[in-house]
Amino acid sequence: MFEGFAAETVDLGEASVFVRYGGEGPPLLLLHGHPRTSATWHRVAPLLVRRGFTVVCPDLRGYGRSRGPAPAADHAPHSKRAVAGDMIEVMRALGHRRFELAGHDRGVPVALRLVLDHPEAVTRVAFLDGIPLSEHLARADARFATAWWHWFFFAQPEIPERVINADPDAWYRGDARVMGQENHDEWRAATRDPDVVRAMLEDYRAGLTVDRRHEEEDRARGTRIPCPVLVLWSLRDDLEDLYGDPRAIWRDWADDVRGRGIDAGHHVAEEAPGPLSAALGDFFADLAPAR
Repeated sequence: MFEGFAAETVDLGEASVFVRYGGEGPPLLLLHGHPRTSATWHRVAPLLVRRGFTVVCPDLRGYGRSRGPAPAADHAPHSKRAVAGDMIEVMRALGHRRFELAGHDRGVPVALRLVLDHPEAVTRVAFLDGIPLSEHLARADARFATAWWHWFFFAQPEIPERVINADPDAWYRGDARVMGQENHDEWRAATRDPDVVRAMLEDYRAGLTVDRRHEEEDRARGTRIPCPVLVLWSLRDDLEDLYGDPRAIWRDWADDVRGRGIDAGHHVAEEAPGPLSAALGDFFADLAPAR
């Protein structure tokens, strides 16, 4: 994986972030989702390097080989604001003050927080398979609760740690043939680490509390995303089934919104790297027509 890429751990004091990066050209930061690591981008990143980008793939705070502080009662150490701050510091450590940005799954609210808190740093942003956390929760009907029940299970104190760590291989399932063996092995090692499991659960606990509050405060102030937005969703996932066209939701947050569905299941970077990298490459090269 990631042939020709460098890998290092950036010490940020409160956190340490494992990051892979390679290529030349405009910097592009890719944020993974749950329960993956930066390795989920292993097929997409080289294609984007060929398109002329410097591609940066970190493990989010507490995921994979990145580490953060101990959990707190208010979940703030694992808030999207804290994780977005990590990403700003990592990019600056690599010499990038302004960059393109894409987030998938749990990387979506991190990308949203990053562009709202640090609008001067982001030139364009892509949201993959997600809408703002507050928008999910405002629409949390029985269908959502049935399909995404894990959000509320993960929010319970201590119980999910005991359940998951009792047999993480049974809880987190992945197919090495689909993921790629090295990606699968890295992901499996992470999910077997109780510290990683705890941090991933804290991500969800923060999502239902401090992160939701931050988003609602932004909406109350009328804060909007100032840069162009690309919305991509997996046609064999349930985002469109639950909400219809997700672009309509994102237009309440930004003026310039475009996008389309991609024929893939939820882990689109692993299942459809060609179409995904083409869509991202075109958008970040400012070639994608508005829809």
